[in-house]
Parts: sequence; C-alpha cells; structure tokens
Amino acid sequence: MTSRRLLVLLGTFGAACASPACSRANLDAIERLPATDGSTGDSGAGTVTCPSPALGAGNTTQTVEVGSTSRSYVLHVPSTYDGSKPVPLVLDFHAQGGSGSGERAISPYPAQTDPDGAIMAFPNGLSGPSGTGWNVGPCCVANVDDVAFARALVQDVEKVACIDPKRVYAVGTATGGGMAHYLACHAADVFAAVAPAAFDLLEQNVGDCKPPRAVTVISFRGTADPLVPYDGGPSSVVTGMPVTFLGAQATFQKWAEIDQCTDPASAEDGNGCSAHSTCQGGVEVMLCTKHGGGLEAGNASVAWPVLKRHTL
Repeated sequence: MTSRRLLVLLGTFGAACASPACSRANLDAIERLPATDGSTGDSGAGTVTCPSPALGAGNTTQTVEVGSTSRSYVLHVPSTYDGSKPVPLVLDFHAQGGSGSGERAISPYPAQTDPDGAIMAFPNGLSGPSGTGWNVGPCCVANVDDVAFARALVQDVEKVACIDPKRVYAVGTATGGGMAHYLACHAADVFAAVAPAAFDLLEQNVGDCKPPRAVTVISFRGTADPLVPYDGGPSSVVTGMPVTFLGAQATFQKWAEIDQCTDPASAEDGNGCSAHSTCQGGVEVMLCTKHGGGLEAGNASVAWPVLKRHTL
C-alpha cells in the first residue's frame, strides 16, 4: 500500500472513530485492504507481488533444493487461478508408500479448493523402510528434515505463483496426516491451519510440540482404523520404527491444551465433528469421527471451510 493511500484512508477512518480501540481496529482493516495498482495484493503481512506471467492451469512436477538434496513435488494450478491476486496454498502429503502424483489423483481437496483458485502442492516423500514417507520423529523415514522441505516448497511456489503467505495450509492422510500434525507443531509460523487424517500425535515426541502460536487443527479419524488405533497405543506402522499413538480423543484434548481452549468440547454434529472454539488467537480444534471408518482421507468439504477461515 502506498503512503499516500494510507494517509487518505487514515483520514477517512479517523473522522468516523477516535477511540484507541476503534483506531486499532481501523488500522488493522486498512492493512488488509487490497492494493489498487493492479500489480500487487496485500495479505496483511506485507505486500505480495504477483509473478508475471501467471501460471497456466495444469499439473507439473517441480524440484527444489533442500540443503544438498533435490526434492520434488507436483504443483496443481486450477483453471480458476488467474494470477491477479494472492490465493491460498495447500500442501497435501501422501500416505506411506505413496507419491505426490498418486495423492493428487485421489485427493478430495482439489474439488473443494479449485473454485477458490487455490494452488495445491503434492510433495514426494523419500524412501524409508516401508517405502516413501515422512520423518515425523520416531517414524517413518530417518535422517530427513521434512519440515525444512515443506518450508522450502512453500518458498519455491511463492516465486512462481501469487500466494498469500498468511493462508498456507497442510493436509494429509495416514503418515501424511502425521506430517500435517508435525508441521502444526514445528512450522506454525508458516502454516495457518492443518487437517490431518488417519493419524494422531505420538507419545514419543508430543513433548516437543510447542508451536510459537495457537494453530487450528481439524482431525479426521475412523474408529476401526487397523493401523492407527482410535483409542491409542503402540503400532508398527513402519517396520523397525515402532510408535505409540495418543489416540484420537487424547490428541483432540492435547491440541485443546496446546491452543489454550477454555470451552468444553461440543457434541458431535452430523459429520461426527466435535469442536473447541474458544481458544487462544481465535483458533479452533476439531475432531471428526467416522464411526466404523478405517484408514481413509478426511472430508474435504468439511475441512476446507474451516481451514480457509483461519489465517496467520
């Protein structure tokens, strides 16, 4: 935003409100107003310059260097993206043994995010004892910094697409859901909200989950998941890398504790979702349970409206 425009707007708002509280609200509102020169958009955390020319619609494989390692991901650009204004970015992490292209083919999220022009990225995990996966502490690929990969991927996409840095999200299923949890714990400065499915927090590293800010988490779990027991306990998700899950309800309660929620959990709604909505920073903590459900992706039609209403 230009200094001249800021002064004009301050004068306009100042005439209508003189109290300190109202002035602060007005300033916040001004900071969120879009730029008017046609070349940039304002995300509220600094001006976003939209790269030109705009990316065309489609799915392409991209690479990014993370330290001395070349990592790859599938970049999904919907036909509704025109590159004229900042849009959300959603990272969708595949399950153990999967791939970015495979996750893109089965993900329920594009059908929900495409209408909003949101960009999606489907990262490729590196090989571990049980195939491609993610390092979420004691499991499931050793000696890999996948948090650094996720951060580098976001920065890489921001170079070529008009991304709102305050609206970056992570989703995933099974160990991909574990990665979404892990990013909420260790990269909440980048990811505004996460939606993990078919995975919980782990006893082995939950003590290290200390995000610098409250973060919205909406989890999807099936009561009959054969690998991630709904009630928690040990599991051999990956051979030689045993983990102990907190369980769906205990994970729900732990996130409520981390996010300093003060309200009791609501009763389950028609989608099996229970929520804490009075939490630090206005975030939400939700658990959506599919009774009789197994290891399956979350309900994107439920998750996306929750995710996109939260920003950094």
